[in-house]
Amino acid sequence: MDKHYEKYKDSELYGMMHGKKRESEAAFAELYSRYSQKVFSYCLRMLGNKEDAKDVFQETFINFYNSREQYSAMDHVFAFIITSARHLCYNHNRDRKPSINIDDYKLSTTDIGYEQKELLELIAQALELITLDHKEIFILRLYHGLNYKEISQITGDTETSVKSKFWRAKEKVKKVLHPYLKELSKI
Repeated sequence: MDKHYEKYKDSELYGMMHGKKRESEAAFAELYSRYSQKVFSYCLRMLGNKEDAKDVFQETFINFYNSREQYSAMDHVFAFIITSARHLCYNHNRDRKPSINIDDYKLSTTDIGYEQKELLELIAQALELITLDHKEIFILRLYHGLNYKEISQITGDTETSVKSKFWRAKEKVKKVLHPYLKELSKI
């Protein structure tokens, strides 16, 4: 792939996906490289299972690539991709009960200590205790750094509702982690 595709905005790259095959594939590849890690991370945290996350992740990008047949232009590419991933995660969770695998939550973390591994496991467990819509907002806010307005556009909730759900999710996670953090402070 030519490096010059990096200089284009998302909307320009999406427009190029309607061009000749080589240009279309190169534009898609650039958008994929920009967002694949964030989308996979989102799917993994929402589903809690690497295999399920891979399936939803792949389907998300297939849907995105095929969207060029439906839309001639797109201003908010990441919002479209993450919204697609969101719908697929919700459908998957509706059809199947998620399972926790702490190794999946580590993603790129290597050589972590026992305390960090235990904390990651507790966070994963806390996330499983939160309703799916609260969990999603928690993940989008803390792991992806999206602001309340961006989250409300993705979820269709009001900003006030997003703030409220994030606060409730944060409180639930704090409650689960409190005994562990209390013990750490004694050391």
